[in-house]
Amino acid sequence: MALIWSLPASVRVFLVFVLMLVLIRRKVSLGNSFFIGALALSVLFGMNFRDTLESIVNAFIYPTTISLAIIVSLILVLSTSMEKTGHLKRMLEGFQGFISNQKINLILFPALIGLLPMPGGAVFSAPMVKELGAGTMLSGDKLSFINYWFRHLWEYCWPLYPGILLTVTLADLNLWGFMLLMSPFPLVALGLGYLSIMKFIPEGNPVPGEPRVSLKVLIELLSPILIVIILGLGMGIILSLIFPGFQISKEIGLICSLCVAIGWIWYSNNLRGYEIKEVLFDKHILEMVYMVAAILIFKGILEDSHAVRTISDELIQLHVPLSVITIAMPMLVGGVVGITIAFVGSTFPILIALVDSYGATQFMPMYIMLGLVSGFVGVLLSPLHLCLLLSNKFFCTSLSKVYRYLWMPCSGLLLVGIMYFLAIKYVGLILF
Repeated sequence: MALIWSLPASVRVFLVFVLMLVLIRRKVSLGNSFFIGALALSVLFGMNFRDTLESIVNAFIYPTTISLAIIVSLILVLSTSMEKTGHLKRMLEGFQGFISNQKINLILFPALIGLLPMPGGAVFSAPMVKELGAGTMLSGDKLSFINYWFRHLWEYCWPLYPGILLTVTLADLNLWGFMLLMSPFPLVALGLGYLSIMKFIPEGNPVPGEPRVSLKVLIELLSPILIVIILGLGMGIILSLIFPGFQISKEIGLICSLCVAIGWIWYSNNLRGYEIKEVLFDKHILEMVYMVAAILIFKGILEDSHAVRTISDELIQLHVPLSVITIAMPMLVGGVVGITIAFVGSTFPILIALVDSYGATQFMPMYIMLGLVSGFVGVLLSPLHLCLLLSNKFFCTSLSKVYRYLWMPCSGLLLVGIMYFLAIKYVGLILF
């Protein structure tokens, strides 16, 4: 053991990442993989049992951990409720007929599904994409790319995604300010995706039929999402102004708005008691809450074991450019695990400490932005990404065929992220 403790901190953390990768590939849940990884960290960095237990308990009782777990739970309750009641399907069907342009319709349906974080959500929009693409003679690999790419337009900044919530929690950033910083990326992803599909969808294929619902009804169908964004934004700002010292004042606004939206879904769809019970005790919700807790335990032990500080010192001594670390580390882990919240929870504690150690704290949001974009490019290209696997299965195609269409927009996304970072940092477009 003394020999292992003498290894560089970065090597020991790398060994933990390898362990977690092996566990994930052996179908061990992400929550269990992160928890075992946290215990392995404590051993490799010489923490005793009492210190390890104290770190675990502190991670559980930390107010931000509790609020984040509640928010993630409520988001999944909302998305599950909308799916089980058929509200989501009615919302999608309501949009049919409003837009006659075939390309826009192919983009619209997976993008609407993407507003709600759902495990493997790409498979929900796949039948609609298949139906819309039937008259275009598009191959399965092209339809899979369309379904997969546009399903993920919002994950860069949408406040309902756990990866965004965990990012602002770890870096102690203002949620709405960070959303503003990240807001160009859905548009960039939309543009890159649209340029990719322009060449294989012929012009002049209008969607037949009249709009299925009126605009008023369509707004009512969108009301749960509108409630969360408008009410959550307003309450979060008001509460943070009234209680500036309250640690989770901004999160309270989002929690309240989610509760209102869920209540509206249950009421408007006449959900019965046993149906509500099924939604609340859905295993995916419990698994996600456990995963969030395990990731924050991992983060706590990373800090309490002094692994983060030691790695920071080692990388500074090696004179590795901070921007290179910011791009490479999240992208590598994102490509390995295929889930945003996983690369955020495992690499951002190290990245945040490095930004402080390099004396670049004033640029923290910019480095976090670059790390998030880089990591998400890795996630999009990951062969373990559940949405990619399910979409390919539905359209009966292979990874290699879909990668032919993925690599170019992913490269463009990374390039834009780097240029945006340089513009903000060196040209003086400081938003914070």
